[in-house]
Amino acid sequence: MVDLRDAFETAADHVLWLLGQAEVAAAWDRPSALAEWSVGGLAAHLANQVPTAVRLLSAPPGPDPIPGPIPLEEHYARAAWVTASLDDEVNSGIRATGDEQAAAGLPALLAGVGEARAALPGLLADVPADRPVLIPWQGWSLVRDDFLTTRMMEVVVHGEDLAASTGISAPPLPTDVLDPVLRLLTRLAVRRHGQAAVVAALTRSERAPRTISAF
Repeated sequence: MVDLRDAFETAADHVLWLLGQAEVAAAWDRPSALAEWSVGGLAAHLANQVPTAVRLLSAPPGPDPIPGPIPLEEHYARAAWVTASLDDEVNSGIRATGDEQAAAGLPALLAGVGEARAALPGLLADVPADRPVLIPWQGWSLVRDDFLTTRMMEVVVHGEDLAASTGISAPPLPTDVLDPVLRLLTRLAVRRHGQAAVVAALTRSERAPRTISAF
């Protein structure tokens, strides 16, 4: 059985590797592969996943009772950004936050991720698997491993975005990181497009739909 605590540490190392590549610094102010994102803003959003995990995992329990925890798929069914358009307030706000964090510069981002990475082993060892982790900007909680899966999904997806934006040939992630993310994305794709569409896209090119994107 995969220990998602170990997997998340590996994902954090992947973030540090990506941010440490010279191509990222060279392209910092250029447009990224994502519409309306600069490379710097995208890199900052990716970098923020590790300190955010540390901050929420180490936060006090919060309100009593903590709202939730809710199932992982329900988290994405409720989250406004999933169905929002590019210019909706929730998505423009995410981009603005990335741009603000990028303004501090790549060295500051690397230092923040490095500090958070160093805290992970002890922190994760102290957080029980069934402890609710409150996500304050959403108003509900997830159990520890579901929360870690959400952060790993961000690392996997935006890591690929950053690599595509800068021409980096990133090393493949190990199955301990990739498998939980692919399971999540597959379930979300089935929920959005239906079982038949996803099965056809994976096995029958002659009747594959145009997209089975999870988001």
